[in-house]
Amino acid sequence: MAQQSDPGGPGSPAANPIVHGFPHLDTIRAALTALYKRLSSDMVDSFPASVRPEAVDFPPEEDLYLGAQRMAHVMVQHFRLPEARMVVSFRDMVHAGNVELAAGPEYFIELHARFKEDRRDVGAALAHEVMHVFLHRLDLEFPGTRDNEILTDTATAYLGAGWLLLDSYREEPARRGERVLMSASKLGYLTPEEFGYVLAKRALAFGDDIEPWLTSAQARDAYRAGLAVARQDLRRPPMLACGWAGRRRYAKDRRSGTALPSAGYAFEGRGLSGPLRVSFPCPTCHQRIRVPVRGRVRARCGLCRTVLECDT
Repeated sequence: MAQQSDPGGPGSPAANPIVHGFPHLDTIRAALTALYKRLSSDMVDSFPASVRPEAVDFPPEEDLYLGAQRMAHVMVQHFRLPEARMVVSFRDMVHAGNVELAAGPEYFIELHARFKEDRRDVGAALAHEVMHVFLHRLDLEFPGTRDNEILTDTATAYLGAGWLLLDSYREEPARRGERVLMSASKLGYLTPEEFGYVLAKRALAFGDDIEPWLTSAQARDAYRAGLAVARQDLRRPPMLACGWAGRRRYAKDRRSGTALPSAGYAFEGRGLSGPLRVSFPCPTCHQRIRVPVRGRVRARCGLCRTVLECDT
C-alpha cells in the first residue's frame, strides 16, 4: 500500500527555521512543464478559478471530523477526482500529514494532531494531501522525495488550491514560559516566496489574483516578491518587453551567435547547419521554444499555447 508523507510541514510550527528566497526555482519550472505535458493546456486551462475562502472556512463550533471530511471533499471536487470518500484522522507525528495512495474507493488521510487545536490550516494540509492523490492517479511524479514534494506544492498552487499553503505562512506572538516571542510557521516544501511565484504565474496566466484572500501580512509580502520574479520571466530576451539593457545584451550575443547559460536563451544553426535560430523558455510553462532570428516575430508555445511577442 503506497503511502505519501509530507515532510515539508513539521508537526511543531517552530520545529525548523523557515527558508526564504527561491532555492527550488529550477524544479518548480520543471514541474510546471511536466504538469502541462501530462494534463494538456486545455485541462490546465479548465482550472481558472481558485478554491474560495468560504469553502474552507472551519468554524470552531463545527464537528472536527465532519468538518475535515467536508474540506477534503471540497478538494476532491475542485481537482475533479472521482467521488471517492476521504477519511480524515488526526494523530501526533513528525510531518503535517500523509495519505495512503491506494486504488480507492476510499483514501485515508492523517493530519497532525495540532490541527485539532488550530484549525486555520486544515484546508491547506488537505489541499496538499489530495493533490498527492491527483498526481498519483495521473502517474505523474518526480524522482526523490524532495523533488516530488516540490511538484506536489507547485501543482496544488497552479491548479487553484495552493494559496492556502501560502496563507499558512505567518508570524505571530507565542508564549514561551514567562516570555512572549514571535513564532513563525508555514506548510509545504516551497518557500513562501516560491509559493508567491507559482501563484503569480497562475494570476498572470488566468487573471486569478488571490492576494485579497491572504490573511497573513507575511504571506502577502511573499506573494509580491514572487510576483516580481514571475514578471521578470516575461521581460527576458528575446521578449519584446525585455527592456533596453536586455535588448542590448541580446543584440551583442546575436552578433556572436553565442550566449552564456545564465542568459536563458541559446542560438542554434549558424553556418552550414541552416539559418540562425534562438531557443528560450516559455514564460508560462517553461517549455523551450525555437524561432528564427529575423527581428520581430510572434511565437506560439506548442505546449501551453501562450502567444509571445518577440524581437529576435
